[in-house]
Amino acid sequence: MIKRDDIEEKTTELIEPIVEGKGYELVDVDFVKEGSDYYLRVYIDKPGGITINDCEEVSREFNVILDNENYIDMQYIFEVSSPGLTRPLKKEKDFKRSIGKRIEFKLFEKENGIDLFEGVLEDFTDKEITVITDDNDKLTFDRKKMAYIRLAYVEEEK
Repeated sequence: MIKRDDIEEKTTELIEPIVEGKGYELVDVDFVKEGSDYYLRVYIDKPGGITINDCEEVSREFNVILDNENYIDMQYIFEVSSPGLTRPLKKEKDFKRSIGKRIEFKLFEKENGIDLFEGVLEDFTDKEITVITDDNDKLTFDRKKMAYIRLAYVEEEK
């Protein structure tokens, strides 16, 4: 049986030219099991946001490739969608794009009685992130201690 990482890597290799050819960005590829079903999920984005028509267009085109390549040896559901407003930050390009933006993250274990933090991403390395809190404190956290890091939902003022 083919491994999850291999499926995600092969999918990325095959779908990236389609996504980029349409002027979109390939944000992420996930192959996950939820309940008794497997899902192959592709997340795409573009300036101004992705529409349902954009997702359908990529899905239609990639379904032909999935049928021809046939590299997943089990039943699965294929989905193409937007990563959403509060998408997780995973790759270096996600962090670069998020410098100066508000993020939230949760630690696996509490530090000083707190495990949920929010602030503006000031800097990052492959090992740490640095944020500026609302109190203007500069805090650095070990990325290995984080359960998740994502863009924070910020409601726009009217």
